[in-house]
Amino acid sequence: MNDKKITVMIVDDHSLMREGLKQILELENDIEVVGLVSNGEDSIKYAQQSKPDVILLDINMPKMNGLDVLRRLKDIGVDSKIIMLTIHDDREYLYETVKIGANGYVLKDSDSDTLISAIKDVHKGKSYIQPSLSELLVKDINSIEGKSKEASFIESLTKREYEVLTLIAEGMNNREIAEKLFISEKTVKNHVSKIFKKIDVTDRVQAAIFTFKNNIKKL
Repeated sequence: MNDKKITVMIVDDHSLMREGLKQILELENDIEVVGLVSNGEDSIKYAQQSKPDVILLDINMPKMNGLDVLRRLKDIGVDSKIIMLTIHDDREYLYETVKIGANGYVLKDSDSDTLISAIKDVHKGKSYIQPSLSELLVKDINSIEGKSKEASFIESLTKREYEVLTLIAEGMNNREIAEKLFISEKTVKNHVSKIFKKIDVTDRVQAAIFTFKNNIKKL
């Protein structure tokens, strides 16, 4: 039995938010808060030192906002999963965080169960997009990009690739998809690689957003 706790670092410029999140998370037996950081600059240093499993990252902060922190953490190869904490007013940044590669998105006014589910999902390698945020993201993406090229992307998918894409959007990892479709994990990995190339995305969150945006349904 693996009793290792999920280590979490909280990055937010509001002390009450940091302390409140800490108290909520530490009620969970399998989560441990290993750092409370008040600004983006310090979060980069602390992430490199403590290597937390998951980072809860506020988008809107002074000195260095969450978008710049996310970009920097990706550039220097920090392996921590990153969940963006956002309010609806941050929508101008959300599309950018999708492109950079955040692992999850949670609204600050969410209930504790939503946040805990997000942490556990991204730690397992899944993506987590709060339903109300997925609608917001799709709306913004549609206003930025035309849909003609997406149609040709979808048409280029094989039936199996289409099926795998819908399961990615459900948050399944490669092993779970393999078990669901009765194929090897290596085969799933090959399908995922081809899907990403065909629909012009770089990670599972972007693939999920593509699926929501184009209203792709299970076969």
